Amino acid sequence: MYSHVGVTGRMAKHPVGSLDLADFDRTMATNARSAVAGIKHAARVMVPRRSGCIICTASTAGVLGGLIAPTYSISKAAVIAAVRSFAGELGRHGVRVNAISPHGIATQFGLRGLAELFPEASQEELRRVVETGMNEMGGGTVLEVEDIARAALYLASDEARYVNGHNLVVDGGCTVGKGLINPAPAQ
Repeated sequence: MYSHVGVTGRMAKHPVGSLDLADFDRTMATNARSAVAGIKHAARVMVPRRSGCIICTASTAGVLGGLIAPTYSISKAAVIAAVRSFAGELGRHGVRVNAISPHGIATQFGLRGLAELFPEASQEELRRVVETGMNEMGGGTVLEVEDIARAALYLASDEARYVNGHNLVVDGGCTVGKGLINPAPAQ
């Protein structure tokens, strides 16, 4: 079962004192609660069969705080925590639970969130921010949806039969200590 759910909530950063708690509650209900509900209901089917694989989409924003608005980051960190919290119990029943944390991908979802941060930017400029400014990989390699699909196929496969409670970060190295947007490489 692959739980791939997400809303960004308000993307603009604001001081914690002006955090919109209604937006926080909506974002947590969608991102964190849906992951927990998905794990719960998949477990109800998989545990009696003593096998199964549950994968939840988290985010690099849940790994590194401060990349974007706190609400989204907190909700995706909660997804990672849910995976780790349930993996031990379910693993004893032959059910594996893992997460995938993608970095920025130029999908409609990702570009819509960036548009709130950069309202004057065109779609092409936003795409460049994701594919160049947020990209740690050289050589023209850009993170694509298919890369996340490959990660999910790996986690669901027998090749990952002993991988449980893991957060597979697919970010080209962003979370090893680099920033959200990088300067252009020297020519």
